[in-house]
Amino acid sequence: MFDSIHEECGVFGIFETKKRNVAHDLYIALYALQHRGQESAGIAVCDDGVINYQKGAGLVGDFFTKDILARLGEGNMAVGHVRYSTTGGNNINNIQPLVVRHMKGNLALVHNGNLTNADELRRKYELNGAIFHGTSDTESIAYSIVDNRLTAPSIEAAIETTMTEIAGAYSCIAMSPTKMVGFRDPNGFRPLCLGRSKDGGYILSSESCAIDAIEGTFVRDILPGEIVVISDAGVESIMTHVGKRKHTLCVFEYIYFARGDSYIEGVNVHQARITAGKILAKENKIDADVVIGVPDSGLDAALGYSMASGIQYGMGFVKNKYIGRSFIKPSQEERRNTVKIKLNVVKEVVKGKRVILIDDSIVRGTTSKEIIKLLREAGATEVHFLSSAPAFKHPCYFGTDVDSEENLIACKYSTNEEIAKALGADSLSYLSLEGSHELAKKEGLYFCDGCFSGNYPIDVPKGIEKNKFEQKITK
Repeated sequence: MFDSIHEECGVFGIFETKKRNVAHDLYIALYALQHRGQESAGIAVCDDGVINYQKGAGLVGDFFTKDILARLGEGNMAVGHVRYSTTGGNNINNIQPLVVRHMKGNLALVHNGNLTNADELRRKYELNGAIFHGTSDTESIAYSIVDNRLTAPSIEAAIETTMTEIAGAYSCIAMSPTKMVGFRDPNGFRPLCLGRSKDGGYILSSESCAIDAIEGTFVRDILPGEIVVISDAGVESIMTHVGKRKHTLCVFEYIYFARGDSYIEGVNVHQARITAGKILAKENKIDADVVIGVPDSGLDAALGYSMASGIQYGMGFVKNKYIGRSFIKPSQEERRNTVKIKLNVVKEVVKGKRVILIDDSIVRGTTSKEIIKLLREAGATEVHFLSSAPAFKHPCYFGTDVDSEENLIACKYSTNEEIAKALGADSLSYLSLEGSHELAKKEGLYFCDGCFSGNYPIDVPKGIEKNKFEQKITK
């Protein structure tokens, strides 16, 4: 409904030493990861090798009623998933966890990311008689694991082989009858971390905030290429694929995707966004009276800009916290009223003032234009628009819905001045590409910035049209 970039999903898994109501912990954890996906949610529980699962469209709280949670029963381990569709679209058969029954047992799989060779893998398995029920690349990962498990001595050995066959971005958790296995692609595009539960069990999660939500303890990030095997024997780490590639985490994890209280690769996300604002202030010295952020994504960067520039920070908008996915989507001519329902200007903060407005990014610019218009109508004398991300100019192939270039405002206009004019702003500037690489500092950590620069750390598909903005929902 609103002009923003989305990430594909969030994953979570818990392995306990004894049987209990692990589904309740998954329910709380998925709530904490809800920002990573709002189209569907699912939980699978393992009870002595039998995997029970429930999954459906909608938010975690909308789908998982008390009765549905009760159907999952008790178990000693469980995996869960929240999803926003990129590859495969919003197809009911793509909702995770994917649960597969094969001749060597059961398998539940959850995946965050996007494969670059999914089509190739799908053709390979279909030619061998496989029947695909959905359209997501996660199903290709599941088929590869099952195929390799037929000859491999263990689930982790099968996954080790699968990682030589799949390419792209994947942070996954697989649950067999006796083990939970987390594995991350060798580039480490998407985050995955390890924790301990309050009862002494082990946790795998996309973000540390979900570990905190169930009173667990963060242990460490899973290394790019690492396979972590959790069983009754404890934790084993398989390092076969570690160090094979440069660690290129998606920079947008810090700019927008992750929750502010999470730590990714040892760096607090909130602090990284403060840093983005400070860099914006250094790169763009603007004479203004107040700096404000677009809730919630632009608030931290706006605070950082204020701290570095000395310009007063103000709460320029009040956000309606109760607008959800059930709200009727507007026609194009009603978009402005929809923006006003979500955001209302605090007139006393901006009236008669020169305003610096900061958002995390600019995609098509449709919502940005309406927000700037609201500020003008509230009495702002100047509006200088800043993005705490560089300009989106290229598709993303690793799990973010930055798609067809014709939909990106930075591709429609050749200069920032032209974009500012189109949006109704007095000026417009983006965080520099160099500045985006300063958001988090850790030895050996680099960033994927392909959606900004067009330079991808691995080969990407050629000749594939991507247009998530116009995707039709299929049920």
